[in-house]
Amino acid sequence: MAISVSFVSKILLGRVGLILGLFVLLLIVGIGVIFDVIGTAVTAAKERPLNAMASKKVYGAKQALRMTRSADRVASFCNDIIGDMTGTVSGAIGAAIALELVMPAGRSPAGETVASTVIVGFIAALTVGGKAWGKNVAISEPEQIILAVGKVLAWLEGSTGLVILPDPKASNRKKNLCPAKKYAEGDSNSGKTS
Repeated sequence: MAISVSFVSKILLGRVGLILGLFVLLLIVGIGVIFDVIGTAVTAAKERPLNAMASKKVYGAKQALRMTRSADRVASFCNDIIGDMTGTVSGAIGAAIALELVMPAGRSPAGETVASTVIVGFIAALTVGGKAWGKNVAISEPEQIILAVGKVLAWLEGSTGLVILPDPKASNRKKNLCPAKKYAEGDSNSGKTS
């Protein structure tokens, strides 16, 4: 996934100007910040208010509750996978932008160093500042953030017919039914052998 995003962004940067390249960079950093907010909010969210909303049939509350019940997987995907991928891709785009800035003036080691340092500092400031702000919001309003994501998931599930994140409690209930079934089968098998 990271390779394909990086490849597409490199092609875009090669064919478009510096302004659109900066827009793509801001978009990728923004995606990283948004997913970091989601990952933090899902670990801070409480089940009880989302359960109450789901019982009142609030749109997206069922999906938000499933996210909260799978907080470890959701946080790992959002913070680790998407976060690392956007960090890597934004660094690659930053390097491409730095080269784009230096190329017209000719290659000079000092120019490359200054351009790359400024771009890396810009990316780091946006990423760290955005994630710090996002974590503050995610911790103060986790249920509202997860409900908003739940509404997006509900729309996706309604549009595609696919369940994006299955409910772990429902699968546990099915697992708990299996031993009773095996026990009943064991009794019928033991009756046949005796």
